[in-house]
Amino acid sequence: MISINEMELQMLRHLIVSCETFSGKMASYAEYAQTPEFKQFFLKSADSAAETKNKLLSFLK
Repeated sequence: MISINEMELQMLRHLIVSCETFSGKMASYAEYAQTPEFKQFFLKSADSAAETKNKLLSFLK
C-alpha cells in the first residue's frame, strides 16, 4: 500500500470529485447530442473520466 500525506489525500479527493462531475456532464451532453459524432465524443469522454476516477480511487485502497 502506498503512503500518502494529507495534502496528497486532499488533492486526490479533489481530482476524484472533478472526474466524477466531468463524467456526469459529458454523459448528460451525450443525451442531448443529435449528431452521432458528438454523441460518441461525449460518451467516450465520460467513459475516460470514469476510468480515471477509478484509477485514482485505487490509490485509496
